[in-house]
Amino acid sequence: MGMRKVDLRSDTVTKPTEAMRAAMAGAEVDDDVLGSDPTAARFEAKMAKVMGKEAALFVPSGTMSNLISVLVHCEVRGSEVILGDNCHIHIYENGGISTIGGVHPRTIPNNADGTIDLALIEAAIRHTDVDLYYPTTRLICLENTHANCGGRCISVEYTDKVGEIAKKHGLKLHIDGARIFNASVALGVPVHRLVQAADSVSVCLSKGLGAPVGSVIVGSKSFITKAKRLRKTLGGGMRQVGILCAAAEVALRDNVGRLEDDHQKAKILADKLNEVKGLHVDLTSVETNMIFFDVTKGSNASPEKLCQTLEEHGILVLQTSSTSIRLVLHHQISESDVHYAFNCIKQAVLGIGYNGDMNGN
Repeated sequence: MGMRKVDLRSDTVTKPTEAMRAAMAGAEVDDDVLGSDPTAARFEAKMAKVMGKEAALFVPSGTMSNLISVLVHCEVRGSEVILGDNCHIHIYENGGISTIGGVHPRTIPNNADGTIDLALIEAAIRHTDVDLYYPTTRLICLENTHANCGGRCISVEYTDKVGEIAKKHGLKLHIDGARIFNASVALGVPVHRLVQAADSVSVCLSKGLGAPVGSVIVGSKSFITKAKRLRKTLGGGMRQVGILCAAAEVALRDNVGRLEDDHQKAKILADKLNEVKGLHVDLTSVETNMIFFDVTKGSNASPEKLCQTLEEHGILVLQTSSTSIRLVLHHQISESDVHYAFNCIKQAVLGIGYNGDMNGN
């Protein structure tokens, strides 16, 4: 019997379900670059409707979906985008908006809950007809849920206010909604209402929803027409992409309803971890499927050593700083997996021997 494995590095590590594999095998396909893949067209129409927008476009990744969205809104090189200093677009997307699009990032500190102060957003807006020396602000970006802030949810009230600021100044609003369905479920707000104020939204299909590949961009018909051309430019136009869209359809159908279970397991695990001497969890930050915990001074295990020890027992986690570790729950993590992971972490931190109880038996 092989070692038990519980992969908590991210919700991107899920494997296609049997239903997804069956849908992929039976998908009706054609050349999507020529606009004739029926499964892709059907899925895009469905996503547009779910998100409350006119049109949608399937793309290979969330990084590409954000890059395309920023570039469509900031067609003039030297445009400026206002975004949080701790957001995914700014930290983890290889500076693509600058290196490829010539778009200048104007960063504002993210609050602990992932928001940006509204007054700071408005104060950061720059127009070339007044400010000759500066880039022209054309876009504001938000992230929901906000990953680096612990998977925190951005409320519809806050999003609406940012949207009002954008309209007041003639700007566009883009939401990096990689985990927007997690936010919708946690807040109890329909996803289309949560993004109503946005001009565009990118939605990752391979995170909480558990599809094997892809993201979707939604927006107006004219926006998606421009996005499709940019997708081709960036090499994201694919041929029989309906094979991937078929799996994404199953993910949308089957897994949105499971997100609440992921959230509940995360909260249960966070509560248990916070009771372990040597660990600290900000329980108020655990709103969805993510847990960030600190290994405190005086603990028997450093984060590096803890990650190594856990891996030796089949538990995969992600170190995020010199003091903290991230865990992410997803639909393929069972209650037994949670119990096993907790016992492994507890015993490693407390420096006590491993025993059969770690297997959840």
